[in-house]
Amino acid sequence: MEVKSIIFINCKQCLKKMEEDISNKYSILITPMVFIMLTVIGWPLIRTILMSFTNEGLMDLEPVKIVGIKNYIRAITNNDYLSALKVSGIFAIAVVTSEMILGTLVGLLVNQPFKGQKIVRALLIVPWAIPTVVNAMMWKLIYNPEYGALNSFLYQMNIITDYVSWLSTPSKTLGAIIFADVWKNFSLVAMIVLASLQSLSKDQIEAAEIDGANALQRFKNITLPHILPSLQVALVLRIIEAVKVFDIIYIMTKGGPANKTRSGTIFIYQEAFSNSRLGSGATYAVLLVFFILIIILLYMKLLNRKEE
Repeated sequence: MEVKSIIFINCKQCLKKMEEDISNKYSILITPMVFIMLTVIGWPLIRTILMSFTNEGLMDLEPVKIVGIKNYIRAITNNDYLSALKVSGIFAIAVVTSEMILGTLVGLLVNQPFKGQKIVRALLIVPWAIPTVVNAMMWKLIYNPEYGALNSFLYQMNIITDYVSWLSTPSKTLGAIIFADVWKNFSLVAMIVLASLQSLSKDQIEAAEIDGANALQRFKNITLPHILPSLQVALVLRIIEAVKVFDIIYIMTKGGPANKTRSGTIFIYQEAFSNSRLGSGATYAVLLVFFILIIILLYMKLLNRKEE
């Protein structure tokens, strides 16, 4: 018995030592990645925060002065910045809601067996694979008031009697940009849903059908709970991307007309580089990051509450 106990203790110690060795090796392997992350993300973030407390300009020859929290006080009382955040919020709510609903429906649809299913699934990735700059230029041409395809189609269908200037009319511009963004990114949600559905057991669906559950009941009680974790990941990714939207709006309208589509990031760009005020631009950027962090923390809190 003593020999067996000694052997057992020695084996346990050997396993513990092996685990420590493996852990140390993993730590060494991730060290370059941590260094790169700190260099690429950490230092610029710290530099931006420090800059937000100064009056630094883009081409100033005078020494930089520390202004404390004056930039922050000015930022939270700046109606133009608040209006830009409002545009970002409206854009995020509209595109994320539309993409989640449309992407889920399309994901469920292409999961059903039909002729040409593989071709449709392959084509589904095309909108998302198109670069945002190309997508923005494409839709800018489609919305062109003189020779755009959209006006031509609507006119021939007798839906409109005169050509519409989609990107110059304040009441229509933001909606047009939202539609262009939804067209590009709904397929990402659809692919995530489709991938999640591949691991759903068909036996559960068949058992529910035998028990008399209709399509809505099967979706509510079986399909939705299964794809919900994947949808939550897609939701977080799309919220972050939508709140900090810049490229598609800047290419299509540059924030116009009359700043009706100017998002928070475009406002930051104009303040820092067009107006050559890096200090206040950094302040607006820090506030936007703080706003995004609040959204993420609220989501995590809600998720933890559901798990409990």
